Amino acid sequence: MITDFFRSSRTGKNVRFSNVLRIERPVGVVFDYLADLRNLPAWNYAIRETRPITPGPAGPGTVYRQLRSLPRPMREQLEIIEYERDRRLVIEGGFGAFHGRAIYDLEGSATTTDLVNAFELEAGAPSVLGGLATRGIAGAVAQNLRVLKGILEGPDARNTKAW
Repeated sequence: MITDFFRSSRTGKNVRFSNVLRIERPVGVVFDYLADLRNLPAWNYAIRETRPITPGPAGPGTVYRQLRSLPRPMREQLEIIEYERDRRLVIEGGFGAFHGRAIYDLEGSATTTDLVNAFELEAGAPSVLGGLATRGIAGAVAQNLRVLKGILEGPDARNTKAW
């Protein structure tokens, strides 16, 4: 279940919000899936493609190029700036009309993961961050997290040890 759906704050051109999610999968499986940003299009309806441009496995400094289809087609660049295996993943870059960070904090066991996903976003114009826009962004992220949960808890995922 997603909680803290509308926990958000706005100051000037900045917005922060978070969602809490329990996923019935081992923390290592959830972390590995999140850390491979090539998986983003599978659970984020606004993303068409995400590809690494840095060679090697995902880790601090890994850079990805992304094609977004919504709210309009655009190219974005994302970088993993924190990578603490099975505990914390922080991605910085473009998120639509915003620049900022997506933060994933994980706690878990061999069967369950509690995921806290927080966003810290900055826009070029304060008007972009009106109350409706903030709720719309938070709602879209919550919807994406429900898809992520469905993928990771689905019957196909149970037969997969690693992504």
